[in-house]
Amino acid sequence: MRLTGPLRVVAVLLLVGLTWLLANTLFGGESGTSVRHFFSGASEEPTPAEPRPRRYKCGLSAPCPPKHLAFRLVSGAANVIGPKICLEDKMLVSSVKNNVGRGLNIALVNGVTGELLDTKTFDMWAGDVSDLLKFLRPLHEGTLVFVASFDDPATKLNDESRRLFEELGSTAVKELAFRDSWVFVGAKGIENKSPFEQRMKNSKSSNKYEGWPESLEMDGCIPLRPPLEG
Repeated sequence: MRLTGPLRVVAVLLLVGLTWLLANTLFGGESGTSVRHFFSGASEEPTPAEPRPRRYKCGLSAPCPPKHLAFRLVSGAANVIGPKICLEDKMLVSSVKNNVGRGLNIALVNGVTGELLDTKTFDMWAGDVSDLLKFLRPLHEGTLVFVASFDDPATKLNDESRRLFEELGSTAVKELAFRDSWVFVGAKGIENKSPFEQRMKNSKSSNKYEGWPESLEMDGCIPLRPPLEG
Protein backbone atom coordinates (compact mmCIF):
# COMPACT_ATOMS: atom_id res chain seq x y z
CA MET A 1 0.00 0.00 0.00
CA ARG A 2 1.49 3.34 -1.02
CA LEU A 3 1.05 6.46 1.09
CA THR A 4 -0.04 9.50 -0.80
CA GLY A 5 -0.77 13.12 -0.05
CA PRO A 6 -1.30 14.08 3.60
CA LEU A 7 -0.57 10.59 4.90
CA ARG A 8 2.95 10.68 3.45
CA VAL A 9 3.62 14.07 5.10
CA VAL A 10 2.45 12.77 8.47
CA ALA A 11 4.63 9.68 8.19
CA VAL A 12 7.72 11.73 7.36
CA LEU A 13 7.14 14.08 10.32
CA LEU A 14 6.70 11.15 12.69
CA LEU A 15 9.90 9.55 11.44
CA VAL A 16 11.91 12.77 11.88
CA GLY A 17 10.48 13.35 15.36
CA LEU A 18 11.26 9.81 16.53
CA THR A 19 14.80 10.03 15.14
CA TRP A 20 15.46 13.33 16.97
CA LEU A 21 14.05 11.97 20.23
CA LEU A 22 16.15 8.79 20.00
CA ALA A 23 19.35 10.75 19.29
CA ASN A 24 18.89 13.10 22.23
CA THR A 25 18.06 10.23 24.55
CA LEU A 26 21.18 8.29 23.56
CA PHE A 27 23.59 11.25 23.78
CA GLY A 28 22.15 12.71 26.95
CA GLY A 29 21.98 16.33 25.81
CA GLU A 30 20.09 19.01 27.63
CA SER A 31 17.30 18.92 25.04
CA GLY A 32 17.02 15.14 25.47
CA THR A 33 16.76 15.59 29.20
CA SER A 34 13.97 18.12 28.78
CA VAL A 35 12.09 15.86 26.36
CA ARG A 36 12.39 12.84 28.64
CA HIS A 37 11.06 14.87 31.54
CA PHE A 38 8.25 16.16 29.38
CA PHE A 39 7.08 12.66 28.48
CA SER A 40 7.72 11.14 31.90
CA GLY A 41 6.25 13.99 33.89
CA ALA A 42 9.35 14.08 36.12
CA SER A 43 10.99 17.34 37.13
CA GLU A 44 14.73 17.84 37.65
CA GLU A 45 15.71 19.40 40.96
CA PRO A 46 18.06 22.38 40.43
CA THR A 47 21.57 21.89 41.78
CA PRO A 48 21.94 24.07 44.89
CA ALA A 49 24.59 26.77 44.54
CA GLU A 50 27.66 26.61 46.77
CA PRO A 51 27.01 28.90 49.76
CA ARG A 52 29.34 31.85 49.87
CA PRO A 53 31.45 32.10 53.02
CA ARG A 54 30.06 34.82 55.22
CA ARG A 55 32.20 37.92 55.52
CA TYR A 56 32.63 39.62 58.87
CA LYS A 57 34.13 43.00 59.76
CA CYS A 58 37.64 43.59 58.38
CA GLY A 59 37.50 40.14 56.75
CA LEU A 60 37.57 38.17 60.01
CA SER A 61 36.49 34.53 59.83
CA ALA A 62 34.08 34.94 62.75
CA PRO A 63 32.23 37.85 64.35
CA CYS A 64 33.60 39.55 67.43
CA PRO A 65 31.68 39.33 70.72
CA PRO A 66 29.64 42.33 71.86
CA LYS A 67 31.66 45.32 73.07
CA HIS A 68 34.72 44.21 71.08
CA LEU A 69 36.42 45.91 68.15
CA ALA A 70 37.27 43.87 65.04
CA PHE A 71 40.64 44.73 63.53
CA ARG A 72 43.12 43.62 60.88
CA LEU A 73 46.70 44.82 60.46
CA VAL A 74 48.90 44.19 57.42
CA SER A 75 52.49 45.36 57.34
CA GLY A 76 54.00 46.74 54.16
CA ALA A 77 55.54 44.39 51.60
CA ALA A 78 59.18 45.40 51.02
CA ASN A 79 59.16 49.09 50.05
CA VAL A 80 56.48 48.62 47.37
CA ILE A 81 53.08 47.76 48.86
CA GLY A 82 51.92 49.92 51.74
CA PRO A 83 50.48 48.69 55.05
CA LYS A 84 46.82 48.56 56.07
CA ILE A 85 45.02 49.17 59.33
CA CYS A 86 41.32 48.20 59.41
CA LEU A 87 39.05 48.72 62.40
CA GLU A 88 35.35 47.81 62.57
CA ASP A 89 35.29 47.41 58.78
CA LYS A 90 36.69 50.91 58.24
CA MET A 91 40.10 51.35 56.62
CA LEU A 92 42.03 53.75 58.84
CA VAL A 93 45.38 53.53 57.04
CA SER A 94 46.05 52.37 53.49
CA SER A 95 47.68 53.35 50.21
CA VAL A 96 44.21 54.01 48.78
CA LYS A 97 43.62 56.62 51.48
CA ASN A 98 47.07 58.04 50.68
CA ASN A 99 48.08 58.17 54.36
CA VAL A 100 50.90 55.59 54.54
CA GLY A 101 54.62 56.21 54.68
CA ARG A 102 57.99 54.58 55.22
CA GLY A 103 58.64 53.60 58.82
CA LEU A 104 55.89 53.27 61.44
CA ASN A 105 52.23 53.79 60.51
CA ILE A 106 50.20 54.42 63.64
CA ALA A 107 46.49 54.85 64.39
CA LEU A 108 45.25 56.03 67.79
CA VAL A 109 41.77 54.92 68.88
CA ASN A 110 39.66 55.73 71.93
CA GLY A 111 39.61 52.47 73.88
CA VAL A 112 36.21 53.23 75.43
CA THR A 113 34.23 54.34 72.38
CA GLY A 114 36.26 52.91 69.46
CA GLU A 115 36.48 56.39 67.88
CA LEU A 116 39.50 57.15 65.70
CA LEU A 117 41.62 59.86 67.28
CA ASP A 118 44.54 60.28 64.87
CA THR A 119 46.73 58.60 62.25
CA LYS A 120 50.35 59.45 61.50
CA THR A 121 53.46 58.01 59.88
CA PHE A 122 57.00 58.31 61.19
CA ASP A 123 60.01 57.83 58.95
CA MET A 124 62.41 55.62 60.88
CA TRP A 125 65.13 55.76 58.22
CA ALA A 126 65.60 59.46 57.52
CA GLY A 127 63.12 61.11 59.90
CA ASP A 128 63.46 62.60 63.38
CA VAL A 129 62.58 60.29 66.26
CA SER A 130 61.59 63.29 68.36
CA ASP A 131 58.38 63.53 66.29
CA LEU A 132 57.48 60.00 67.39
CA LEU A 133 58.28 60.80 71.02
CA LYS A 134 56.04 63.88 70.97
CA PHE A 135 53.26 61.69 69.58
CA LEU A 136 53.53 58.90 72.15
CA ARG A 137 54.37 60.74 75.39
CA PRO A 138 51.00 62.48 75.98
CA LEU A 139 48.72 59.49 75.26
CA HIS A 140 45.74 59.26 77.59
CA GLU A 141 44.92 56.20 79.68
CA GLY A 142 43.01 53.63 77.66
CA THR A 143 44.13 54.85 74.22
CA LEU A 144 44.57 51.97 71.76
CA VAL A 145 47.67 52.11 69.55
CA PHE A 146 47.71 50.26 66.20
CA VAL A 147 51.10 49.96 64.46
CA ALA A 148 52.03 48.58 61.05
CA SER A 149 55.55 48.81 59.63
CA PHE A 150 56.57 49.73 56.08
CA ASP A 151 60.11 49.26 54.74
CA ASP A 152 62.29 50.16 57.76
CA PRO A 153 60.63 50.54 61.18
CA ALA A 154 63.63 50.69 63.47
CA THR A 155 66.81 52.50 62.41
CA LYS A 156 65.93 55.77 64.20
CA LEU A 157 64.34 54.16 67.26
CA ASN A 158 66.15 55.12 70.48
CA ASP A 159 65.93 53.80 74.03
CA GLU A 160 63.06 56.10 75.02
CA SER A 161 60.91 55.30 72.00
CA ARG A 162 61.41 51.57 72.55
CA ARG A 163 60.53 51.97 76.23
CA LEU A 164 57.32 53.84 75.34
CA PHE A 165 56.23 50.96 73.10
CA GLU A 166 57.10 48.48 75.86
CA GLU A 167 54.84 50.44 78.21
CA LEU A 168 52.08 49.98 75.64
CA GLY A 169 52.54 46.20 75.87
CA SER A 170 55.17 45.39 73.23
CA THR A 171 57.71 42.63 73.78
CA ALA A 172 59.21 42.64 70.26
CA VAL A 173 60.19 46.31 70.03
CA LYS A 174 63.28 45.73 72.16
CA GLU A 175 64.79 43.61 69.36
CA LEU A 176 63.16 45.38 66.40
CA ALA A 177 65.81 46.03 63.75
CA PHE A 178 66.44 47.39 60.25
CA ARG A 179 63.74 46.31 57.75
CA ASP A 180 61.99 43.91 60.13
CA SER A 181 58.24 43.48 59.56
CA TRP A 182 56.16 44.43 62.60
CA VAL A 183 52.47 44.67 63.50
CA PHE A 184 51.32 45.56 66.99
CA VAL A 185 48.28 46.63 68.99
CA GLY A 186 48.88 48.08 72.43
CA ALA A 187 47.17 50.35 74.92
CA LYS A 188 48.15 53.10 77.29
CA GLY A 189 47.95 51.73 80.82
CA ILE A 190 47.91 48.05 79.82
CA GLU A 191 48.71 45.83 82.80
CA ASN A 192 50.13 42.87 80.89
CA LYS A 193 51.96 42.37 77.63
CA SER A 194 49.80 42.66 74.54
CA PRO A 195 48.66 39.40 72.89
CA PHE A 196 48.47 41.22 69.57
CA GLU A 197 51.99 41.46 68.18
CA GLN A 198 54.04 39.83 65.42
CA ARG A 199 57.56 40.43 64.19
CA MET A 200 59.36 38.94 61.19
CA LYS A 201 63.12 39.35 61.34
CA ASN A 202 65.02 40.65 58.33
CA SER A 203 67.31 37.75 57.40
CA LYS A 204 69.05 37.04 54.10
CA SER A 205 68.53 33.31 54.57
CA SER A 206 64.74 33.53 55.00
CA ASN A 207 63.62 36.80 53.39
CA LYS A 208 60.72 36.46 50.97
CA TYR A 209 61.73 39.57 49.05
CA GLU A 210 65.24 40.65 48.16
CA GLY A 211 66.32 42.62 51.21
CA TRP A 212 62.99 42.35 53.10
CA PRO A 213 61.07 39.66 55.00
CA GLU A 214 57.50 38.78 54.09
CA SER A 215 54.55 40.94 55.00
CA LEU A 216 52.72 40.15 58.23
CA GLU A 217 48.96 39.97 58.70
CA MET A 218 47.18 39.88 62.06
CA ASP A 219 43.53 40.20 63.06
CA GLY A 220 41.41 39.75 66.13
CA CYS A 221 38.93 41.26 68.57
CA ILE A 222 39.87 43.88 71.16
CA PRO A 223 37.55 44.43 74.14
CA LEU A 224 36.39 47.96 74.78
CA ARG A 225 37.34 49.10 78.22
CA PRO A 226 34.73 50.51 80.61
CA PRO A 227 34.67 54.27 81.06
CA LEU A 228 37.23 55.58 83.50
CA GLU A 229 35.76 56.61 86.86
CA GLY A 230 35.81 60.23 87.77
